[in-house]
Amino acid sequence: MFLTNTTSGQPADLELQHRRHARVEDRIRAAKDTGLRNLPFHDAAHNQLWLEICALAADLTAGLQRLTCTGWAAVAEPKRLRLRLFAVAGHLVRTARRNTLKIPETWPWTDILIRAHHQLRALSTP
Repeated sequence: MFLTNTTSGQPADLELQHRRHARVEDRIRAAKDTGLRNLPFHDAAHNQLWLEICALAADLTAGLQRLTCTGWAAVAEPKRLRLRLFAVAGHLVRTARRNTLKIPETWPWTDILIRAHHQLRALSTP
């Protein structure tokens, strides 16, 4: 149950509107965590480029989460993803015309990262 000052609409429509607004707020918070919070340059053109890069990073993160992640990683905030998945010191090694992703076995989230990598590879092959 929620209170609103909207005068028209059915309760189901109002709840849908509130849920959509919550998603927008979540995406804004995620974009701020991705770099949108700060404008590091004095020049407007450089800051415009910075905002475009931040938007691209937020879109890539959301897309990769939706396509490749399961469990907590599918709904994690960018800070948690950065600390747990993006910060791993993995190596892409090419031997015998094959690419191999090498991740330290001691990394606690290795299985999630490998599963996401396999999902992404499966999506990219025809």
